[in-house]
Amino acid sequence: MKYRNRNTDSFSVSFLDVAACGFGAMVILLMITKSGEPISIEFADVTPQGSIIELQEQLFAVRGETTILNRDLNAKHEQLSAMKNRIARLRRDLDDVQGQFQTSSQLSDETTDEVGRLSVAQQSMTEEMQRLMASSSAPVNNAIGGIPVDSEYIIFVIDTSGSMYNNPSWNKMLGVIEDTLNVYPNVKGIQVMNDMGDYMFDSYRGKWMIDSPTIRNRIISTLRTWNPYSNSSPVEGVTRAINTFYAPDKKISIYVLGDDFQPGGSIQQVLRTIDRINVEDENGDRLVRIHGIGFPTIFAGPARFQQSVYRYSTLMREMTQRNGGTFVGLNDYQ
Repeated sequence: MKYRNRNTDSFSVSFLDVAACGFGAMVILLMITKSGEPISIEFADVTPQGSIIELQEQLFAVRGETTILNRDLNAKHEQLSAMKNRIARLRRDLDDVQGQFQTSSQLSDETTDEVGRLSVAQQSMTEEMQRLMASSSAPVNNAIGGIPVDSEYIIFVIDTSGSMYNNPSWNKMLGVIEDTLNVYPNVKGIQVMNDMGDYMFDSYRGKWMIDSPTIRNRIISTLRTWNPYSNSSPVEGVTRAINTFYAPDKKISIYVLGDDFQPGGSIQQVLRTIDRINVEDENGDRLVRIHGIGFPTIFAGPARFQQSVYRYSTLMREMTQRNGGTFVGLNDYQ
């Protein structure tokens, strides 16, 4: 009797068991694994229209922030402009102070005394003036502060700026004009304009007003409320008066009444302009006389504004001296 090989049988059975188990495992895996289409991990829950709306909202937000930034920037620009204006004002004040010292150093002792106290100037009459006065019916007081009154035609050039009109100087100025007219009992013509060359009466533009009591009263009455614009410089009024009314057969006097000459103007330029217009004749006489009367209005204010008074006094003293006249500085409002 033959015996079977036990090792071979054991190997064969074991191999079949392993193979069966592996195959079974694969079958089981295939059974428990469900085959199908891929599953999307997440879904887009935002539509294209929603994206546009969101972007528009962001755009509006950016625009709003831009508007705020522009407003802040404009505010900074305004602050910068205000600071620049303040610096400019401070520089002008500094220039005024420096100009005051420079002007004061250039004045002679006599001029300094006059503009400092605004004392009344005096002028002696020549023999010809005395002869003319003797032949007229003028009262004994036939001069205003020594100003000769030998002219047949008179023109008033009046500073109508706020410093004159809004102060007691205006009432004083009315009295000075009345006094001046009183020492001219009879003249052939009168004219009134401001320092800009604007006429008091448009109906008499470029023409003489025939002297009469009615005209004189009308002048004084209108002056009480007459306030056209003025730049506080007499050059425009004086040049228009000379260019319009000068005639070789007329003896004309111009009376300039004011209280200041602003630092922006040039004294030498004004004098050159007047010299070019009011030329001398063969005898060395000017076409017209120019007199000046100064009012101490600004001396009642801050010292830093008083330079304009010194400048006016310097200008009018030199102008009247060159043009056969006299400058009178009043020392009060009385």
